[in-house]
Amino acid sequence: MSDRELQRLDFLKTAGLADAVRTPLAGDASTRRYERLTTPDGRSLILMDQPPAEESAVAPEDADADQRRALGYNAEARLAGGSVAAFVAIAGWLRERGLSTPAIGARDTAAGLAVLEDLGDDVFASHDRDLQTIYGAAVDALAGLHETTPPRVIEADGERWPLHRYDALAYRAGLDPFLEWWPAFAGLPTPSDEARAEWSALWAPVIALGEAAAPVFVHRDYHAENLLWLPDRPGLARVGMIDFQDAVSGHPAWDLLHLLQDARRDVAPELETAMLDRYLAARGPALDRESFLHDYRALAALNAARILGRVFARQEVLFRRDRYTAFMPRTWRHLERDLEAGGLDGLKQWFDRHVPTEARVAENRS
Repeated sequence: MSDRELQRLDFLKTAGLADAVRTPLAGDASTRRYERLTTPDGRSLILMDQPPAEESAVAPEDADADQRRALGYNAEARLAGGSVAAFVAIAGWLRERGLSTPAIGARDTAAGLAVLEDLGDDVFASHDRDLQTIYGAAVDALAGLHETTPPRVIEADGERWPLHRYDALAYRAGLDPFLEWWPAFAGLPTPSDEARAEWSALWAPVIALGEAAAPVFVHRDYHAENLLWLPDRPGLARVGMIDFQDAVSGHPAWDLLHLLQDARRDVAPELETAMLDRYLAARGPALDRESFLHDYRALAALNAARILGRVFARQEVLFRRDRYTAFMPRTWRHLERDLEAGGLDGLKQWFDRHVPTEARVAENRS
């Protein structure tokens, strides 16, 4: 029995859950793991297990760019490194605003363990009908959140966590790995220094758009596998939220584009348009429609490139997680459409020169 398992058993015993039946749940690309706990009296809970040693350091509140680079990817990208303290604080802050996040039971933040309310399995990804209703509720939740400027530090349920700005370094930390991992995945030559310099210059205006907007609370992983439908709850609480521990403050389009250009499931163009209209109507004069839609397309293109390189190709090359190949064609379609709609001609030409069509959905040949 591993030391970590002994730690889990001791934690569950202290929490009065030693007799719970433990059922592993499907994981994702992170170092977290989850188990469903069924108690002898029939209650269902979730054990969140985030071993602290498996993550690089997170960014201190006052860290500059050089310090963040020295600390590693989590600090550069302003990720929480799976911090249980971040999860607890943000969950509580969102619940205070009438939204549904898992209530926290026992926790040991230093050990990376917590018992959570079980919000069930009815994820948005399991729905293929009445999408106007469930996606509309998700958009309404975002519009409500975006009405107020988020605090620089979130404090709730006895925990404190800085809500960093999603800045240029964080964008670059996610975007630039495309230059390494997609060529490694697709069997392309490593980009030249000239191609890299052009890449950097072409994306700079898009990153500037991301930084320039008045910041809102950004969930950062707001998509159909991280949202649960809770129809018996009132109003905005019908949308259950998980995986929000990496939240930042940033552009109001960022969570919308994750929801409406989901890498893992098709969202019909007419539904995307209807939901963008719904969001803009809810925000009213706070946003200029034309500017917002331009930013949405440009940032969606950036996000698609980020997902293809840093997430999908990297997972395939390093860990042979071949399930990600199924999502690549959809994500390339998003990227190509957004480059066209966003007026990003220079970037479209860069991809046409350096990632030919036949290398965009290639089998892993590395």
